Amino acid sequence: MNIYEVVFKDKGKGYYFNGHDLIIPNQVTVIVETERGLQFGRVLDKVNIDFAELEKMDLKEIVRIANKKDYEQYLKNCKDSECALKTAKDFCEELGLDMHFIDASFTFDRKQLLFNFYADERVDFRELARKLASVYKTRIELRQIGARDKAEQIGGIGICGRPLCCSSCLNHLESVTMNMAKNQNLALNPSKINGACGRLLCCLSYEDEEYVRCGYGMPNVGDKVETAFGSGQVVSVDILNRRYKVLVNDELKEILLEDEKVS
Repeated sequence: MNIYEVVFKDKGKGYYFNGHDLIIPNQVTVIVETERGLQFGRVLDKVNIDFAELEKMDLKEIVRIANKKDYEQYLKNCKDSECALKTAKDFCEELGLDMHFIDASFTFDRKQLLFNFYADERVDFRELARKLASVYKTRIELRQIGARDKAEQIGGIGICGRPLCCSSCLNHLESVTMNMAKNQNLALNPSKINGACGRLLCCLSYEDEEYVRCGYGMPNVGDKVETAFGSGQVVSVDILNRRYKVLVNDELKEILLEDEKVS
C-alpha cells in the first residue's frame, strides 16, 4: 500500500491519501476522492506510516493520475470559480447581506460549488443560495468560517517569521487555551500571544505538555516560600530548567529543583 501526501493549492497544507499500488512521482497531479467529491491535487511526497497508525486513519483514495483532459477541466473550474465568486458578491450586495467572501471553488466533477465567507454574526443566506443554484445548476454550499479558518484559507506570515502553521503544517486546528500561556509563564499581552487571526497562537499547544511536566512542584511569581536561606518571595521562574529566584532579606537567591521528582 502506497500513501501519498497531496496538496490542493500552492503552499497549502497536505493531506494523506491511499494510492494502493500506484507509483506516483513527486509533483505529479492526481484526481482524489474527498468528502466533497472528486478533487484535483498534486503529490508532494510518498509517506511512511506505521501500520498501527494507518488503521486509525480513514484515508480516502487516489482515483488516478491526472491526464491532459483532467488538467484542462481543472483550469476551467478555476476560471469559473472566479466568476462565481464575483457573482456571489454581486448577489450579496443586491440582497444587502453583511458577508465577506474569502473564496469559491468547484469540486473537480462540478457536483458542488463551495463558498467560504466571513461574517461577524450569523447570516440568513437561503435566498442567496437559491439565486446561485439557479445560475450554476449544482449543489451550493455557503460555509461561514471563523477567524482561525480565515487565516488558514488566506495564509500569511506569523510573528516568528515563518508561514502560518494553520495554512502550512497543521492538518487539524486544535483547541488553544489561555491556561497554556499561563503554564509557560508568558506575559498575557495580546500582541505577544495572539496570532494573525487575533486568536491565541496555535504553537502554544506544541510544548504545553512539557511545560506542565516541568512545572510540577514549581512556585508562581509572587509566592511566599521557605528556603535554606530563609523566607522570601519568588521574583522569577525558569520552568524548563526548574529554577526560580527568591528575594530573601533584599538578596536574590537562586533555587534549583533538579533533585525533586518531576511527575
